[in-house]
Amino acid sequence: MQSKLKGYLCGIGAAVCYGTNPLGALYLYEDNINANSVLFYRFALAVVMLGMLMMAQGKSLLVSMKELALLAVLGVVFSTSSITLYFSFCFMDAGIASTLLFVYPVMVAVIMAVLFKEKLSAAAIFAIVLALTGIALLYKGDGGATLSTVGVLLVMLSSLSYAIYIVVVNKSPLRISSLKLTFYVLFFGMLTILANSFITGIHIQMLTTPRMWMCALMLALLPTVFSLVLMVISVHEIGSTPTAVMGALEPLTAVVIGVMVFGEQLTLRLSVGIVLILVAVIIIVAGKSFFPARVFHVVSYLGRVISKTWRWK
Repeated sequence: MQSKLKGYLCGIGAAVCYGTNPLGALYLYEDNINANSVLFYRFALAVVMLGMLMMAQGKSLLVSMKELALLAVLGVVFSTSSITLYFSFCFMDAGIASTLLFVYPVMVAVIMAVLFKEKLSAAAIFAIVLALTGIALLYKGDGGATLSTVGVLLVMLSSLSYAIYIVVVNKSPLRISSLKLTFYVLFFGMLTILANSFITGIHIQMLTTPRMWMCALMLALLPTVFSLVLMVISVHEIGSTPTAVMGALEPLTAVVIGVMVFGEQLTLRLSVGIVLILVAVIIIVAGKSFFPARVFHVVSYLGRVISKTWRWK
């Protein structure tokens, strides 16, 4: 029980930390810093932080060649998820992008079912339908205007990459500490971002003000170091799918930041779409204990929350 509790708490902490991505990224975008530069400083500063922490603790960075190859793959996959998510912020509100990203728990469940023969229950299938319905509602706003197709495709690729990353972390033969795994993932991710900057021609810019450096440090610490270390611990303690569904707090955190800090619009249609995605995740979390009555109570509660929010606005 203590191990499971630790896993769930770490999963929740990882989700909340990861949901703070827009807080630093959008401020840097306001200062005309491009996505590649934001990601490079996020990863590079996180590598420095983790390296200094491991040196202070006297921990070795040595790994075998086989482990290094797998860590390189993980770094490329994770950085691909980050690159596509950050570029999607240029095409849609960060809160909506982060909510769309949250289909990754469903993708994890499907990957585990297809590749590792985990049984996909009727409840899980129902959850997938709900999640897709929620995405459809998010895709088209109340005024009839649709979200950017490019933005949505970028978020879907980000979600798939993140789902693959979680599954590989869970199923890989790696038996190294969470800190060491995260250090190498971020190191190879940093190299991938550098390569992407040369390929795309979107070169790394210099940070020139204290606010820029503060935002970059925040991105390195909260949605990177804290989130990844806690996520690895959670995956090892409770598995891929439960860790993924704990991410329900990610879009909520991002939406709250987007609305409260950056003045992004939260319409009724978008609110309903968010609720459907969260209910889909709750169904997957409930697993065998899923009962329609419980979902009804959850939906009713979320409906009351939305109603109060709209009256407050």
